[in-house]
Amino acid sequence: MNKEQGSETMIRDQRTRSRDQGTRNSKKLLPVPCSLFPVIGLTLIELVVTIGLIAILFGGIALAYSSILDSIVNTETRSAAAEVLGREIEIIRNLPYDKVGTVGGIPAGSLPQTKTVSWNGLNFVVKTTIRNIDDPFDGTLGGNPNDTAPADYKLAEVEASCPTCARFFPLSVSTYVAPKNLESASTQGSLFMNVFNANGIGVPEANIRVQNSAVSPSVDLTDTTNNSGTLQLVGVPTSTQGYRITVNLPGYSSERTYPQGGAGNPNPLKPDATVAAGTVTQISFAIDKVSMLTLHTSDFVCDPFPNKNFSITGGKLIGASPDVLKYSTSSLTDASGSAAVANLEWDTYAIALNEPAYDIVGTIPFSPLLVNPNTKPDFRFVIAQANPDSLLVAVKDAASGNAVPNASVLLVKSGFSKTLTTGRNNLFDSDWSGGKFSSQSGGIETDAAPGKIILRLAGGSYPTSTTEWLISRTFDVGSSSSAFYAINWNPISQPPAAGPDSAKFQIASNTDNATWNFLGPDGTAITYYTQSGAAIAAQHANTRYLRYKIFMKTDDPNSTPEIDDVSVEFSSVCVPPGYVLFSGLGSGSYSLTATAPPYLLATSSVSVSGAWQQIEMPLAQ
Repeated sequence: MNKEQGSETMIRDQRTRSRDQGTRNSKKLLPVPCSLFPVIGLTLIELVVTIGLIAILFGGIALAYSSILDSIVNTETRSAAAEVLGREIEIIRNLPYDKVGTVGGIPAGSLPQTKTVSWNGLNFVVKTTIRNIDDPFDGTLGGNPNDTAPADYKLAEVEASCPTCARFFPLSVSTYVAPKNLESASTQGSLFMNVFNANGIGVPEANIRVQNSAVSPSVDLTDTTNNSGTLQLVGVPTSTQGYRITVNLPGYSSERTYPQGGAGNPNPLKPDATVAAGTVTQISFAIDKVSMLTLHTSDFVCDPFPNKNFSITGGKLIGASPDVLKYSTSSLTDASGSAAVANLEWDTYAIALNEPAYDIVGTIPFSPLLVNPNTKPDFRFVIAQANPDSLLVAVKDAASGNAVPNASVLLVKSGFSKTLTTGRNNLFDSDWSGGKFSSQSGGIETDAAPGKIILRLAGGSYPTSTTEWLISRTFDVGSSSSAFYAINWNPISQPPAAGPDSAKFQIASNTDNATWNFLGPDGTAITYYTQSGAAIAAQHANTRYLRYKIFMKTDDPNSTPEIDDVSVEFSSVCVPPGYVLFSGLGSGSYSLTATAPPYLLATSSVSVSGAWQQIEMPLAQ
């Protein structure tokens, strides 16, 4: 190869290398295809998942480490508690037998009932319980055979708790301690206490405190009942009405004994207990879970009456001659007309309203009120402004004492007769003056004679070519759990010259206080209520808001129909179901008749005079 060929070869190689380098550079500058992005997104997802798995892994490791650490700490704490218990048991075993007892306890001894012991930097609360045991091997006190020395040996139980230790459950250990020598006849007695609930079932773990400062050494011990609701104390020092016993349990009612001749209760029904030598004194206590009563004061459409005084009296007595009530209190409702009465034990309570300016329209339910354990009953006073000579009639089932709704009650005396139905009340209008209505057509006069609706004069006469109308204010019955029975108005007949149906009505009701479709007695918009006392269409049941619409016209320019009052009979949640209230009566003697199928007719008489009074009408079948 000559020199020129070699130069050409070198030039070609350089061009080839330059072309290859250029190709490589052009490849680096090409845009990334869109198809590569899913690969990049998938990588990010995998990264997030990986981080999550790592977090879960390390979280589990941390949790396991924490659990292991807690377990180690708890094991050390329990070991320390076991050491404390072992030491206390050794102290008991090394005491003389007659010293094995607690200070203020039964049997009495030198051991404190509760003390604090420090061990390895921890403070344990140590509770010691010592009990005499009447072993049935040689008979029991009062049994067959009779054991005249019932304190055969002692049961010692020691419990250690650590209030400042996390997740530590108390440890306990027990042992029997027996006398070295044979037992001798006892000069002491036994005290057996039984605690049961409202159903007569024993209450376990009930706290019982027994106190007696008249014996030496004095007694002041607290213990709990066993699974049967019993606490038995054997070897109890004798004492006449000296043992004060108090029973309670968190969330439960309480019961106790009382001193004979004590202030405020000189003759208690459950006096302090007596323990006699060689006998068993048994005494029972009844406790159960307490309840919460909510009391309301409102009118019959559930509008509250705030700040009203009431009193509650239980039926249980703790003393007789004179009677001493276990429960009696008074209070008042709050600004919303409600009051919560807590910690009521099961009992029958008489509930009274102490407001002379108000009459009771009824109560829901009847008073007295039975309160069962662990319940949340509601009680409502339905009240109204006091009206002289008012008579409240309560109609109840003679067997159950429950209210009887829809009972017809007739009150009669010379020149007076009125019938009302229990469980119903009336929405009432008698004055539309000053705009006390929703709207009107403009041809009705409401202000010329307040308390009266008539047609408006135009040029000295009544228009005969138009029908005028007025829509009432909105009535709220307090709940959509309602029923509407009849519409009534006065006067019930109109001037003949005005023509037929010169005054007629339609009714609209709803649950949203916005949709007003006025309907007649057949439930359509083309019919009208033309007779006072007509039954209201069933479509209006279970609605809360109501309006009526009056239509008035005349055929005579010199005559106008007239409406003096309108009422709508209804029932709702705040209308007491078994009551009727007659108001504004004249004084005198009245006859009462009450009937409600399938009950038998009941009659009574009542003398009405002065203020509000109440009478009950029991119905039998």
